Amino acid sequence: MGERLKGRVAVVTGAGRGIGRAIAALMAAEGAAVVVNDVGAAVDGSGAAADVADEVVRAIRAEGGTAVANHDSVSDFRAAEQIVGTAIREFGRIDVLVNNAGILRDRMIFNMSEAEWDAVVAVHLKGTFNCTRHAAVHMRQQRGGRIVSMSSTSGVFGNTGQVNYGAAKDGIAGLTRVAARDLGRYGITVNAVCPGAATRMTATVPESAREARAKGRIAGPAGARPQALAHMGPENVAPWVVYLATDAARDVNGQVFFVMGGLIALLDYPAPVRTIQKEGRWTPEEIALVFSRTLGMDLVNPAPVQEPA
Repeated sequence: MGERLKGRVAVVTGAGRGIGRAIAALMAAEGAAVVVNDVGAAVDGSGAAADVADEVVRAIRAEGGTAVANHDSVSDFRAAEQIVGTAIREFGRIDVLVNNAGILRDRMIFNMSEAEWDAVVAVHLKGTFNCTRHAAVHMRQQRGGRIVSMSSTSGVFGNTGQVNYGAAKDGIAGLTRVAARDLGRYGITVNAVCPGAATRMTATVPESAREARAKGRIAGPAGARPQALAHMGPENVAPWVVYLATDAARDVNGQVFFVMGGLIALLDYPAPVRTIQKEGRWTPEEIALVFSRTLGMDLVNPAPVQEPA
């Protein structure tokens, strides 16, 4: 066991399986006392099973680590307070929060129901806010802490059939940048990770959707190879998250990273690529005249019109 997080207390949401479990296990191996949060739901958020989180706790303890389970839902504001409260009650503090819990309800936007939208946004975006808000109160009093949230290329680049998930994940990137400014002065860093790994969530994506995304060049940053995803386990994401939780990353704040296999990429803040400017107000006619040879140069339509068969 390592000691990079010795004496620290970490809360990892959605830690019963996949990336969350790998993060919780590695944090425990590095000396942290870990609150393993998971409701034990299916990929779509339905159902609950307490033994999912409990089994991870048993595995951590069997390796000599320290962990307790929590089964509350991140989507409920008061329940999220109890998640953070578990760390305070059991270990007296919270030093690290990893917002990892998530569900999927993929649907093309013209078929998506209000319930499918609300459920995904509630877990991912509201859940990240809920836990961050409650953890921030304690971290501010302690004058220190680390918050790492899971964003996604589905949000920052876009994926077919995931308007709810993509909106929530891009919202998490925005939340990260603002919370970093709110909390940095108190010694708290807030960062986000867009993970690429084979999990039970990625396994639900139909092959037709994978092909559509590939055709639309929806893959991730330069250097990422999505065709290798099946060979990349969630354990590859955990070391970067652990690094962000250590003292070595004390000045890394408000950033979004892409992590897949052995690739770690820093993603740029949104910034102008090209500009056009004139004195006064543009007219639609003037814009139409200059757009294609200025702002519109080399733009790629991710979903060009298809003629009916």
